[in-house]
Amino acid sequence: MPYQGPINQLAENIWEIPIKHKPGMRVPGRIYANTELLKKMKTDLTLIQCVNVAHLPGIQKFAITLPDGHQGYGFPIGGVGATDVNEGGVVSPGGVGYDINCGVRLLWTNLDKKDVEKKSNDILSTLFRSVPSGVGSKGQRRFSKGELDEALLGGAQWAIEQGYGWSTDADHCESQGSLEQANPGKISPKAQSRGQPQLGSLGSGNHFLELQYVEKIYDERVAKAFGITQEGQVTVMIHTGSRGFGHQVCSDYLRIMERAVRKYNIKIPDRELACAPGTSREGEDYIAAMSCAANFAWANRQFITHWVREGFAKWYKMDPEELGLRLVYDVAHNICKTERHVIDGKTKSLFVHRKGATRAFPADHPDLPQDYKPVGQPVLIPGSMGTASYVLCGQNTAMEYSFGSTAHGAGRAMSRHKALKLYRGNKVANDLRQRGILVFAASKKGIAEEAPGAYKNIDIVAKVSHEVGIASFVCKLRPMGVVKG
Repeated sequence: MPYQGPINQLAENIWEIPIKHKPGMRVPGRIYANTELLKKMKTDLTLIQCVNVAHLPGIQKFAITLPDGHQGYGFPIGGVGATDVNEGGVVSPGGVGYDINCGVRLLWTNLDKKDVEKKSNDILSTLFRSVPSGVGSKGQRRFSKGELDEALLGGAQWAIEQGYGWSTDADHCESQGSLEQANPGKISPKAQSRGQPQLGSLGSGNHFLELQYVEKIYDERVAKAFGITQEGQVTVMIHTGSRGFGHQVCSDYLRIMERAVRKYNIKIPDRELACAPGTSREGEDYIAAMSCAANFAWANRQFITHWVREGFAKWYKMDPEELGLRLVYDVAHNICKTERHVIDGKTKSLFVHRKGATRAFPADHPDLPQDYKPVGQPVLIPGSMGTASYVLCGQNTAMEYSFGSTAHGAGRAMSRHKALKLYRGNKVANDLRQRGILVFAASKKGIAEEAPGAYKNIDIVAKVSHEVGIASFVCKLRPMGVVKG
């Protein structure tokens, strides 16, 4: 059903659905998009879901849809909603999604494009063998239940302590790669059994491991702070999340929240927004379980980082540290975190839901590592297979406009079902190969589902974030090859 209500333009790329549009809205809907992106959002449930989010108890300022926004479950993907911890604010699994802490991390290397091009097929082949990928893929290493519980508590930091990474890696992860609210006692046996074999695997869907090079640097000072020193420099991007473990956690707690809605007499316009007060038993249990899944994802990306370093070391017969392979940053996309934000001149504690949204904190924010405080947080916005990705930097405007958030990627322009009708995996792979982009994938179906044409234009999405001022351009990355699930 397309959206047919009022949308007021406040400024270039800034739109608002007024609070009076629908009875029960507690705040307006706020959209950051150009006219092309907004037109697409009107064709499905994206803006209707934005309006629905505006009904949540305790929601502050506005319900936000970012430039990559598209229809999701409950919240739009590319959606942000923040509720007041101390004024009955709710937490909603639909505001986080099924792939909890689906996120992306970027490594810089000392290598140049010309040093890698002739070896890219061999390097990618090695990485494809080293990093398990595809539907139902299992990690290289088998973990006991006790070890899984330790991963759920420690996240990336636990993986590093097991020898899978460098001590500095956690410093360059959002929340240092671990949420302290995690409690494995709030996880179902089914979630445990799904997660245990999958830790240390890429998975399927839009997850990928990509070999890239820096095509253009926009801000040399900030890029240098991030480890990006020249155009042509090779980078590696890793995009994956909490696999079947996070999916099961979300499924488990959606059922619990549906009962909580009745128990606490919460009025919501869509059952997909099932929620509970964040300070209730149900709300606290969800945060504890969601934090476990977030930590699973950070540990997962840490294991993959270790195997990427091993793969490069094998081919160049050098220690990984000599090759660089340092972590620029690791950001979460699907998460709910308690943060402090200023609302009408007053600092409040908020449950900030980011669903398909990237945190974008500005310079001097206390949650940033020391080496990034002078410039701001790295913001990683991956494109679709075969298109550019962007590194941006968080700005002060984001704190006012979007609770310190921006887009998480290009955003889908069509469903996977439609993509399978339009594209053939072999043809997509061949077309990319002719453009100098190699594809290693577990299935041709996966390639078809993730065809570049199934996504929005990443250049436009990133440009809107830059022009609105919630994150500014640092550099543009181009793929040389990709490992897909």
